[in-house]
Amino acid sequence: MAETKKKSKYNNSTMKLIFKLARNDFKKRYAGSIMGSMWAFVQPVVTVAMYYLVFGLIFPSRALLAASGVEAPYVVWLTAGLVPWFFFSEAIGNGTSSLLEYSYLVKKVVFKIDILPIIKVLAASFIHIFFLFVLIILYLCYGFKPSLYLIQLVYYSLCMFVLTLAISYATSAVVVFFRDLTQIINIVLQLGMWGTPILWELGSISEKYRLFFKLNPVFYIVNGYRDSLFNNKFFWQDPLYTLYFWGLTLVLFLIGFGIFKKLRPHFADVL
Repeated sequence: MAETKKKSKYNNSTMKLIFKLARNDFKKRYAGSIMGSMWAFVQPVVTVAMYYLVFGLIFPSRALLAASGVEAPYVVWLTAGLVPWFFFSEAIGNGTSSLLEYSYLVKKVVFKIDILPIIKVLAASFIHIFFLFVLIILYLCYGFKPSLYLIQLVYYSLCMFVLTLAISYATSAVVVFFRDLTQIINIVLQLGMWGTPILWELGSISEKYRLFFKLNPVFYIVNGYRDSLFNNKFFWQDPLYTLYFWGLTLVLFLIGFGIFKKLRPHFADVL
């Protein structure tokens, strides 16, 4: 009984430490600037505005072609795809650099370094929560009515959190020994945004190529956001695809944490 209480107390203190460090991590990135943490929201907002300006106003015909078959204003439909992608790219980038940035903690014998990727992904989720509210406000402004399906945005956000954490365990460990991985990931993210049906609708391409894009676990989440907002579809209505996503994510998590655990004894020597 005493051991159970001690373990529970340890878990609670660890969770408090994670949230405290994640909050501090978010704040310190913009420390010293006039606008402070507001800069974290400026870039994604400008990106959404730019795409809307180009595809929604200057080249509306291109938007209709890219989103053929979509019964929703392009700016709302586009934002529903960009919001989870911003979370993914931010969390992967930050999670990858977690050990490098907190090298002074890695060298401390008593510190539990396994939580460092969690801290970085959690810090990225703070911005994501803000953009979820922006997305919902935009959704309501265009005349859509609130529905029970919107609750699924929490589920799909959790999906993205677990997926990015699984990948970050592997990348954060490998980048300690192979620093070029950071640049490779940046390139992959740039290509991935166009390779994932975010700016365009999957139905606009030939059916024989659609399965290839659906193998991307990020598409499961992006498509889930749009199903929750526009298609009135619950995630359990596509059980095979949901099972595929969680099966793949579990495999990535086991591989990622396995790599992290294997390389962990050598982190302090390299850093």
